[in-house]
Amino acid sequence: MPKRRLLITGSQGFVGRAVTARILSHHADRIEPVEFIDPDTASRPDITDAQAVERAIGAAEADAVLHLAAIAAPREAQKDPTHAWSVNVMGTLHIANAMRRLTPKARLIWSGSSEAYGNAFNRSTSPVSEGAALEPMSPYGATKAAADIMLRQMAEDGFEAIAFRPFNHTGPGQTPDYVVPAFAEQIARIEAGLQEPILNVGNLEARRDFLDVQDVAEAYLLAATGPLPARRCYNVSTGQPVMIEALLQGLLAKSSRSITVQVDPARYFPNKVETASGDPSSLTSDLGWSPSIDLQETLQSVLDAQRARLRN
Repeated sequence: MPKRRLLITGSQGFVGRAVTARILSHHADRIEPVEFIDPDTASRPDITDAQAVERAIGAAEADAVLHLAAIAAPREAQKDPTHAWSVNVMGTLHIANAMRRLTPKARLIWSGSSEAYGNAFNRSTSPVSEGAALEPMSPYGATKAAADIMLRQMAEDGFEAIAFRPFNHTGPGQTPDYVVPAFAEQIARIEAGLQEPILNVGNLEARRDFLDVQDVAEAYLLAATGPLPARRCYNVSTGQPVMIEALLQGLLAKSSRSITVQVDPARYFPNKVETASGDPSSLTSDLGWSPSIDLQETLQSVLDAQRARLRN
């Protein structure tokens, strides 16, 4: 069977690098990764430029497109909502329109976000299913909800678009803008003598559904290589929320240093959502996916990566 050509937008980002590594380690016999390059400039196109996107999609001749390029940090979207809407919604529209015009038989796998559910988490006492209402509470969540609805409408018209709603995921290479590497970076700095043995934290009471970025990458690749699944949107989650404090304690237990935890008022924000968790049963039943990497293993890998970064 010939390899499927998979075009990856955002291949240089945190998840994009994990996907590329996953292809090489687990799917090299089935998937050929393709660079997202505008042939006119020999560089990666700005996805808000519809013409550049069309040129890149046409040149790639891909069997599937994994669209990861986005404003991915909620804080960044909060600072500049206009740019976030342009990239996350209009950029996604440009990708989809180019595919429908130039490669109509290709499949789009799109990385949305659990942030699209927003207030729906507060209405549920159990992990939410894909049928829950999208009630975003932030600019980032709103952009993801809008693009999600847009692609599902296109799917109704016959476009092979699959929307994923990944929950919190982490791993080596994620920036300290996110909670697990933020904790791990401070621990590594303390161990290296670069910081007093005081770890500054914000609100530790939220409960979130965490998984390893490699498990998220595997979900996307299963969707890219298998038959068109029955449903067009999927949670990528464990269904088992953990308190942020438990993540911190898990990391602290992996250090030999005695570290004092101190709440920093500048980092402390009240929780709009106390518990956010997703039901992964649709993804399991349709694609045979399940999370395979234990959370403690993930925490260890993130801490080790921060230690290595400081050594280098």
